[in-house]
Amino acid sequence: MNTTSIPVTVYSEMTPNPESMKFVCDRMLLDSDSVEFSSLQDATDCPLALALFDFPFVKGVFIMNNVITLTKDSATEWNDVIPTLRQFIKLYLDDLKPVFNIGFQVKQDGNAPQLDDNEVIGKIKEALDTYVKPAVEMDGGAIQFKSYHEGIVTLMLKGSCSGCPSSAITLKSGVEGLLKRIIPEVKEVVAENA
Repeated sequence: MNTTSIPVTVYSEMTPNPESMKFVCDRMLLDSDSVEFSSLQDATDCPLALALFDFPFVKGVFIMNNVITLTKDSATEWNDVIPTLRQFIKLYLDDLKPVFNIGFQVKQDGNAPQLDDNEVIGKIKEALDTYVKPAVEMDGGAIQFKSYHEGIVTLMLKGSCSGCPSSAITLKSGVEGLLKRIIPEVKEVVAENA
Protein backbone atom coordinates (compact mmCIF):
# COMPACT_ATOMS: atom_id res chain seq x y z
CA MET A 1 0.00 0.00 0.00
CA ASN A 2 1.20 3.50 -0.78
CA THR A 3 1.89 5.03 2.65
CA THR A 4 1.31 8.58 1.38
CA SER A 5 -2.30 7.99 0.41
CA ILE A 6 -5.22 8.71 2.71
CA PRO A 7 -7.22 5.57 3.54
CA VAL A 8 -10.48 5.20 1.66
CA THR A 9 -13.77 5.18 3.54
CA VAL A 10 -16.56 2.96 2.22
CA TYR A 11 -20.04 2.60 3.67
CA SER A 12 -23.07 0.69 2.46
CA GLU A 13 -26.66 1.83 1.95
CA MET A 14 -29.75 -0.18 1.19
CA THR A 15 -31.64 0.49 -2.03
CA PRO A 16 -35.33 -0.11 -2.81
CA ASN A 17 -34.22 -3.19 -4.77
CA PRO A 18 -33.66 -5.97 -2.20
CA GLU A 19 -31.07 -7.60 -4.47
CA SER A 20 -28.94 -4.42 -4.82
CA MET A 21 -26.74 -2.58 -2.31
CA LYS A 22 -24.96 0.77 -2.66
CA PHE A 23 -21.33 1.07 -1.58
CA VAL A 24 -20.40 4.74 -1.25
CA CYS A 25 -16.72 5.75 -1.36
CA ASP A 26 -15.20 9.02 -0.24
CA ARG A 27 -13.56 9.54 -3.63
CA MET A 28 -14.70 9.79 -7.22
CA LEU A 29 -14.60 6.57 -9.26
CA LEU A 30 -16.15 7.83 -12.50
CA ASP A 31 -16.28 11.54 -13.27
CA SER A 32 -19.25 11.57 -15.61
CA ASP A 33 -22.04 9.31 -16.74
CA SER A 34 -22.42 5.79 -15.36
CA VAL A 35 -21.47 2.31 -16.43
CA GLU A 36 -23.14 -1.02 -15.75
CA PHE A 37 -21.69 -4.50 -16.11
CA SER A 38 -24.11 -7.41 -16.07
CA SER A 39 -21.48 -10.10 -16.56
CA LEU A 40 -17.78 -10.84 -16.26
CA GLN A 41 -17.49 -10.61 -20.06
CA ASP A 42 -18.87 -7.05 -20.05
CA ALA A 43 -16.29 -5.90 -17.48
CA THR A 44 -13.04 -6.46 -19.41
CA ASP A 45 -12.07 -2.76 -19.20
CA CYS A 46 -12.89 -2.43 -15.50
CA PRO A 47 -10.47 -4.31 -13.22
CA LEU A 48 -12.55 -3.39 -10.15
CA ALA A 49 -15.71 -4.92 -11.64
CA LEU A 50 -13.73 -8.00 -12.73
CA ALA A 51 -12.50 -8.42 -9.16
CA LEU A 52 -16.03 -8.00 -7.75
CA PHE A 53 -17.37 -10.65 -10.14
CA ASP A 54 -14.92 -13.08 -8.47
CA PHE A 55 -17.46 -13.19 -5.64
CA PRO A 56 -19.82 -15.94 -6.88
CA PHE A 57 -22.95 -14.16 -5.64
CA VAL A 58 -22.27 -10.89 -7.52
CA LYS A 59 -24.55 -10.68 -10.57
CA GLY A 60 -24.12 -7.02 -11.54
CA VAL A 61 -21.80 -4.04 -10.98
CA PHE A 62 -22.92 -0.45 -11.54
CA ILE A 63 -20.48 2.46 -11.09
CA MET A 64 -21.44 6.13 -11.01
CA ASN A 65 -19.60 9.05 -9.42
CA ASN A 66 -18.41 7.74 -6.03
CA VAL A 67 -20.90 4.86 -5.84
CA ILE A 68 -20.68 1.16 -6.63
CA THR A 69 -24.05 -0.59 -6.68
CA LEU A 70 -23.80 -4.36 -6.55
CA THR A 71 -26.58 -6.77 -7.45
CA LYS A 72 -26.44 -10.22 -5.87
CA ASP A 73 -28.15 -13.55 -6.41
CA SER A 74 -31.30 -14.24 -4.42
CA ALA A 75 -29.71 -17.08 -2.41
CA THR A 76 -27.24 -14.76 -0.64
CA GLU A 77 -28.18 -12.56 2.33
CA TRP A 78 -26.69 -9.06 2.38
CA ASN A 79 -25.94 -9.31 6.11
CA ASP A 80 -23.60 -12.22 5.37
CA VAL A 81 -21.53 -10.39 2.74
CA ILE A 82 -21.63 -6.62 3.34
CA PRO A 83 -18.62 -6.49 5.69
CA THR A 84 -16.52 -8.58 3.29
CA LEU A 85 -17.50 -6.49 0.26
CA ARG A 86 -16.97 -3.19 2.05
CA GLN A 87 -13.51 -4.29 3.21
CA PHE A 88 -12.64 -5.65 -0.25
CA ILE A 89 -13.58 -2.36 -1.98
CA LYS A 90 -11.70 -0.35 0.66
CA LEU A 91 -8.50 -2.40 0.32
CA TYR A 92 -8.75 -2.40 -3.48
CA LEU A 93 -8.93 1.40 -3.57
CA ASP A 94 -6.38 1.83 -0.74
CA ASP A 95 -3.89 -0.16 -2.83
CA LEU A 96 -4.44 2.33 -5.68
CA LYS A 97 -5.47 -0.44 -8.06
CA PRO A 98 -7.11 0.82 -11.25
CA VAL A 99 -10.88 1.10 -11.36
CA PHE A 100 -10.84 1.30 -15.18
CA ASN A 101 -8.18 0.50 -17.77
CA ILE A 102 -6.33 3.44 -19.29
CA GLY A 103 -8.31 4.79 -22.23
CA PHE A 104 -11.64 3.38 -21.01
CA GLN A 105 -14.65 5.31 -22.27
CA VAL A 106 -18.27 4.82 -21.34
CA LYS A 107 -20.11 3.39 -24.34
CA GLN A 108 -22.94 5.62 -25.42
CA ASP A 109 -26.26 4.13 -26.44
CA GLY A 110 -26.42 4.07 -30.22
CA ASN A 111 -30.09 5.03 -30.10
CA ALA A 112 -29.48 8.18 -28.08
CA PRO A 113 -30.95 11.27 -29.73
CA GLN A 114 -28.57 13.63 -31.47
CA LEU A 115 -27.98 17.27 -30.57
CA ASP A 116 -30.88 18.38 -32.78
CA ASP A 117 -33.42 17.19 -30.18
CA ASN A 118 -36.83 18.70 -30.63
CA GLU A 119 -38.47 20.85 -27.98
CA VAL A 120 -40.44 18.00 -26.38
CA ILE A 121 -37.32 15.87 -25.93
CA GLY A 122 -35.53 18.85 -24.42
CA LYS A 123 -38.36 19.32 -21.90
CA ILE A 124 -38.35 15.59 -21.07
CA LYS A 125 -34.60 15.59 -20.45
CA GLU A 126 -34.81 18.73 -18.34
CA ALA A 127 -37.58 17.23 -16.18
CA LEU A 128 -35.63 13.98 -15.76
CA ASP A 129 -32.44 15.85 -14.82
CA THR A 130 -34.22 18.17 -12.38
CA TYR A 131 -36.76 15.94 -10.66
CA VAL A 132 -36.09 12.26 -11.33
CA LYS A 133 -32.35 11.61 -11.61
CA PRO A 134 -31.39 12.99 -8.17
CA ALA A 135 -33.87 10.70 -6.41
CA VAL A 136 -32.92 7.67 -8.49
CA GLU A 137 -29.20 8.27 -7.93
CA MET A 138 -29.77 8.43 -4.16
CA ASP A 139 -31.11 4.88 -4.42
CA GLY A 140 -28.00 3.60 -6.24
CA GLY A 141 -29.47 3.62 -9.71
CA ALA A 142 -29.65 5.67 -12.85
CA ILE A 143 -32.31 6.56 -15.36
CA GLN A 144 -31.41 7.56 -18.89
CA PHE A 145 -33.54 8.97 -21.68
CA LYS A 146 -33.55 6.62 -24.67
CA SER A 147 -36.25 7.82 -27.04
CA TYR A 148 -39.49 9.70 -27.60
CA HIS A 149 -41.88 8.69 -30.36
CA GLU A 150 -45.56 9.52 -30.78
CA GLY A 151 -46.11 10.35 -27.11
CA ILE A 152 -44.17 7.37 -25.73
CA VAL A 153 -41.03 8.05 -23.68
CA THR A 154 -38.60 5.15 -23.35
CA LEU A 155 -36.15 5.23 -20.46
CA MET A 156 -33.22 2.95 -19.57
CA LEU A 157 -33.04 1.76 -15.96
CA LYS A 158 -29.60 0.96 -14.55
CA GLY A 159 -28.03 -0.06 -11.27
CA SER A 160 -30.42 -0.81 -8.43
CA CYS A 161 -33.37 0.28 -10.61
CA SER A 162 -32.77 -2.50 -13.12
CA GLY A 163 -34.92 -5.40 -12.01
CA CYS A 164 -36.18 -3.65 -8.87
CA PRO A 165 -39.66 -4.85 -7.90
CA SER A 166 -40.82 -1.30 -7.13
CA SER A 167 -39.39 0.30 -10.28
CA ALA A 168 -42.52 -0.41 -12.36
CA ILE A 169 -44.74 1.34 -9.80
CA THR A 170 -42.31 4.25 -9.44
CA LEU A 171 -42.10 4.57 -13.21
CA LYS A 172 -45.86 4.60 -13.79
CA SER A 173 -47.13 6.50 -10.75
CA GLY A 174 -44.12 8.76 -10.30
CA VAL A 175 -42.17 9.43 -13.48
CA GLU A 176 -45.04 9.02 -15.95
CA GLY A 177 -47.37 11.15 -13.83
CA LEU A 178 -44.75 13.89 -13.49
CA LEU A 179 -43.92 13.97 -17.21
CA LYS A 180 -47.62 14.00 -18.20
CA ARG A 181 -48.27 16.97 -15.88
CA ILE A 182 -45.28 18.96 -17.13
CA ILE A 183 -45.36 17.94 -20.80
CA PRO A 184 -48.86 17.35 -22.21
CA GLU A 185 -47.43 15.62 -25.31
CA VAL A 186 -46.28 12.67 -23.15
CA LYS A 187 -48.86 9.87 -23.17
CA GLU A 188 -46.88 6.95 -21.68
CA VAL A 189 -43.50 6.12 -20.15
CA VAL A 190 -41.94 2.69 -20.66
CA ALA A 191 -38.65 1.31 -19.38
CA GLU A 192 -35.92 -0.97 -20.60
CA ASN A 193 -33.43 -2.52 -18.22
CA ALA A 194 -29.82 -1.95 -19.22
